[in-house]
Amino acid sequence: MFNKFLRENKISAVLLTVIRLYLGYSWFTAGLHKITGGFDAAGFLKGVTANPVKGPDGAVVYGWYVEFLKNFALPNVDFFNFIVPWGETLIGLGLLLGCLTTAAMFFGLVMNFSFFLAGTVSHNPTDIFLGFIILTAGYNAGRIGLDRWVVPFIRKFNNNREGKQNPKAMA
Repeated sequence: MFNKFLRENKISAVLLTVIRLYLGYSWFTAGLHKITGGFDAAGFLKGVTANPVKGPDGAVVYGWYVEFLKNFALPNVDFFNFIVPWGETLIGLGLLLGCLTTAAMFFGLVMNFSFFLAGTVSHNPTDIFLGFIILTAGYNAGRIGLDRWVVPFIRKFNNNREGKQNPKAMA
């Protein structure tokens, strides 16, 4: 019942727009500050690998993630210095405009969980909670936005490409 409300209700679309704009503004400004103010992930990555998340027994909780950061992220820090600020900015832009909203939110959640696995709590729990609401709502989260035109265009393009005919055009 709640899922149907999130995915189909017009009142829900308005509430989702408010949440989407809040998250979009947060992502967009965070990314823009990194782009314009200079950003270097090396210090953060070194700090996370030197002091990873530990459980109550003192054991590293996400050892696989620490290994990923040590063996992939740190050696390729220039790539991460590019992808993090631009990713945050594009996620924010997608959410602000309501364009490819579910894709933007999916990648936003991937980044939120990446920060969370690194031990950065900050506002990540709230962003993850709100992000899952947006992701669950699907198209309705971007209905008051560019998705109103973009999603039908993509669906029509895919149907035409696959050789499916529009049932309205056949009548």
